[in-house]
Amino acid sequence: MVSFSYTAADEEKSRGVRRMKLLATSLLVGVAVIYALATWARNAGAGAWAGYVAAAAEAGMVGALADWFAVTALFRHPLGLPIPHTAIIPTKKDQLGASLGSFVGENFLSADVVRGRLAALGIGRRLGAWLADPAHADRVTAEASTALRGALTVLRDSDVQAVVGEAITRRAEAAEIAPGIGKTLDKVVADGAHRRAVDLICTRAHDWLVTHGDSVMDAVQGGAPGWTPRFVDRRIGERVYKELLRFVTEMRDAPGHPARGAIDRFLTDFAADLQGDTETRARVERLKSDLLARPEVQDIIASAWSSVRALIIAAAEDDRSQLRLRARASLISLGNRLSTDARLQSKVDGWAEDAAAYLVTTYRPEITSLITDTVAGWDATQTSKKIEANIGRDLQFIRINGTVVGALAGLLIYTVSRGVGA
Repeated sequence: MVSFSYTAADEEKSRGVRRMKLLATSLLVGVAVIYALATWARNAGAGAWAGYVAAAAEAGMVGALADWFAVTALFRHPLGLPIPHTAIIPTKKDQLGASLGSFVGENFLSADVVRGRLAALGIGRRLGAWLADPAHADRVTAEASTALRGALTVLRDSDVQAVVGEAITRRAEAAEIAPGIGKTLDKVVADGAHRRAVDLICTRAHDWLVTHGDSVMDAVQGGAPGWTPRFVDRRIGERVYKELLRFVTEMRDAPGHPARGAIDRFLTDFAADLQGDTETRARVERLKSDLLARPEVQDIIASAWSSVRALIIAAAEDDRSQLRLRARASLISLGNRLSTDARLQSKVDGWAEDAAAYLVTTYRPEITSLITDTVAGWDATQTSKKIEANIGRDLQFIRINGTVVGALAGLLIYTVSRGVGA
């Protein structure tokens, strides 16, 4: 059971209820005294007026007692007697909560009611006017940056890295890369963009041969048969080296060299195979899978999150960063559009209405159960006491009005009766 805690305001209201109870009870006692005195006076021959007063006082007592019973029966058993259909709030608390939940669900949580209310609000126009104010855009940007920093701080790097690595690997495995590489290579060759790479390779190869001529000749001599004379091996090594150097030099200096044309044809054929040859495409896919499976590649993929996270946090903390400036500008631009574009306002209003209608339609039982379950968890006595403190003062006016109205009705009935009897 959940009990209520009384605040200073509740205590003040309770004192007001007690004062009104005392006033209503005093009025009841007063009409009872008047009735007794008027009855005594009538019996003592005081005159006709005593009968009118006694009738009015008698009816006032009846009205006061009836309304006292009705008001008291809401919160407790009158005089402590377990009279049926009394102490309504404590005994019917759960039923009242269920009825309240049902009432709210049927009359407030309906799609038509929500749509009508949101349509009258003009959410799109109001949101646009609010966002168009630079101060509000700054506030939204700052709050979003704080939330973003908080979310990135809470997330564990190991978990995110695992998710990011898995997502990248799974996407890379699912997508065939050979056709894309083939199309790119085909365009590169068609535009001649690969020639710079060929020029660089030829230049580096020439420079390397010039610098490492002895190593080349030693390698050629080392591969010669053992029965050949050494001077022959040396002459052959020198010859091979000079031919290599001449070939590379000519290829470097002659843009139309046959070897360059052979490279162009090779790359063109390879681009076509990447796009149309099944075996070539399968080999590229196997190579891709082997590369993705290597620990070094997985480490690079995982470390990408750390770099991105650091960049985002730094940008979110700096109020002059491009991220925040662009976000602010986008919000202001969106606000200006929403303020003036009726079609966009209609779209935003429709989205808000659809979302709200979906929520109240889908989760109506959960929302109404919050009311019924909360009321069911309240302590019956404390609930009755809390309600009485808030509305009991007004209910005491019912007792006072019952006394006055009863007295007037009694007087009227007595007067009519006397008139008819006369």
